[in-house]
Amino acid sequence: MYGNNEVISYLQANKILALKLDHAVSAVGDQVRKQVDTLGKGTTRLLYYTSCFTDEYNDVCQRQKTEDIRFRDAVYKIVRHDDVLYDMLRIYFEEIFKYKTSEQLEHIKQCLMAVNVHIAASSLTSAGFTLAVASSVRLGLNLSLEISALAGTWASRGIAAVGVYGIVQKSADSAHRLHIQFPPYYSALYAQGLEMLYFLIEPVFQKAGAIEVQWSSDSGIPNIITRMIG
Repeated sequence: MYGNNEVISYLQANKILALKLDHAVSAVGDQVRKQVDTLGKGTTRLLYYTSCFTDEYNDVCQRQKTEDIRFRDAVYKIVRHDDVLYDMLRIYFEEIFKYKTSEQLEHIKQCLMAVNVHIAASSLTSAGFTLAVASSVRLGLNLSLEISALAGTWASRGIAAVGVYGIVQKSADSAHRLHIQFPPYYSALYAQGLEMLYFLIEPVFQKAGAIEVQWSSDSGIPNIITRMIG
């Protein structure tokens, strides 16, 4: 299971921290241009920044600057050693359980126990169950971080680094998908400054069918949790 140290190591290896992202917000200077690879999303994002020179596309420029700032601030949470993966899971399960009754939570707990997933919740309130499930998933999460997958893909092509804007663009695309697919969860992450890090766990959520929880029955929720862990 990957933790903050692995995330920080990847960011350092790909010069994301070294760029001092607060300076990268201006986005069109030579320093940033040299860091962006000529391939992939990084190039596309940099080209979008040429819109900063035209009034017609000022909204595109402003949106990307906002995304850059929010990505930078989210990365700082990792550098501070915040457990952002746990925080994103906790917020997710808060959305799932906040309207569940004790009887519904007991049913979910029993379904999990039937597949040998034990949730150590001291009380079956939505808050207590949220923390217990988030902790269990975090501990058992078979998580291959998207940034590590990216590193492997590009390294196999002989490219040393993806480029900071390739990562930021992928982050922005992932956040946009979440905004469309699960607006309440996106809003909750946004409020905590974490929506630009959703790309780290998006593959796990896709595999587990976690977005479909909005339409799942109480019996379907344990299946999602089990797939997240395994």
